[in-house]
Order: sequence, then structure tokens, then C-alpha cells
Amino acid sequence: MAYIEFKNVDKIYQMGEVEIKALNKASFEIEKGELVVILGPSGAGKTTCLNILGGMDSATRGKVLVDKKDITNYSDKELIMYRRNDIGFVFQFYNLVQNLTAKENVELATQICKDSLNPDEVIEKVGLKNRKNNFPSQLSGGEQQRVAIARAIAKNPKLLLCDEPTGALDYKTGKQILQLLQDTAKKENMTVLIITHNGAIAPMADKVIHFKNGTAEKIEINKNPISVEQIEWWDKRDRSFLSHNWVGKWKNNKKQ
Repeated sequence: MAYIEFKNVDKIYQMGEVEIKALNKASFEIEKGELVVILGPSGAGKTTCLNILGGMDSATRGKVLVDKKDITNYSDKELIMYRRNDIGFVFQFYNLVQNLTAKENVELATQICKDSLNPDEVIEKVGLKNRKNNFPSQLSGGEQQRVAIARAIAKNPKLLLCDEPTGALDYKTGKQILQLLQDTAKKENMTVLIITHNGAIAPMADKVIHFKNGTAEKIEINKNPISVEQIEWWDKRDRSFLSHNWVGKWKNNKKQ
């Protein structure tokens, strides 16, 4: 049995007399310790999928199993405990408490979890040992996102769910954050899911799930993920061209 099983999941929202089907028999499996990239256009169902996995929404039909537990049958109280103890969230915007230091923001998350990690050790792992006493306003965007990731990792979650984690960052900083997430999956054996519109980062993943019209249309297994350092893409914000060497490297790796 896979660590995560998403089985024929439907999600229907009722808007007056109109039904909107956000997910349509979506199915996929994820193993423990895998880094998974979920790709797809806006409205494809990516975020709805992440919200259901994170216990922030519930499936209309189907089953969602995480570590052999069917979360679709959880009560509201059980979902609260599930989110508190088993899920780490990283969003596009950092959502840090502005009047707390970096370390205090991380400590805040550990106080509500039963198996949390040492805040100082986690902050050191994300490269902020010398910045832990700084307030968010004293940190760059990339540093603030590192604090947000440290806060999520410190909960020692079963799943680390990332929704466009580099969306507000420049190219160079975004790559550093992606490398940090890749290292976390490998070194901590943590299951990491990244939602993104940027298909260029697909080669970093163990598995790529393509969403379209509310379903997992295609699933690709990458037996030889490459380091984020080797991935390059076009960044519209600084209008610099970055070569697509990763395409050839990824294809060669998949052939091996």
C-alpha cells in the first residue's frame, strides 16, 4: 500500500443551483519520502487536491488515505488534529507573525505539535543560524520563505504541502528554496508535494502529476531526479534568458 492514496476523488462545489466539479475521479499514489511536483493550468484542480490532502477541505466522493488512515471520514475535530500534527504548509506568501523573530515564528508552530523538532536545529538546516533573532521586516523575501519552511518542517509533519512556494521570489532565490525542499525530502525522508505552473522544475521530482479538468491526466515517474542547480528557465521578471539544458539531461537520465 502506498503512503498516500488518492482514489477516484470528486469535489463538487454548489453555487446556488449550479454545481462546479473541481475534481473529477482524480486518482494517484505517492510513496513516503517522495518529492512530487503537481503541474497544471489554473482551474485544473491542483489547489483543491492540496487542500483535501491538507485537511482544509473534504472530498465529495472517493477516498484519501494518508499513512493507511482514511481522512475522508474524519470529523471536524479529527481534521484539526490532523492539520496540527501531520501537515506542514508552505504558501506563496510567507504568513509570518511580524512582531516575532524568525526563531519565535518557528517555535510558535512547535508548541502545538506533539512530535516537533528542535527549532534551533531546523533554523540551522535552512541556513538562517545567524538570522534567527531577526524580525521578518529585517529579512529578505527568500529568508522569510526559509523561515516559513523551517516553521513547517519543525512540526515534523507526514506531508509538506507547498503551493507555489517560489511564486513571489526572483529566479535565483526561487532556485535556493526549491533546492532546500529537494534536500528536505532526501535527507529527512519527508514526503513533499509542490504545486506550480512552472513545468521547468519537473526534472527535480521523483514523480510528476499533471492535472487537467479536475483529474490527474498523466503521471510520470522520474527514476533519476536532477539537482535544482542543473535546472534553468526563462525568468520574465528580470528578462534574462536561461537555457533549457535540463531537457536533454532529464531525457538522458530517464533513458538510463
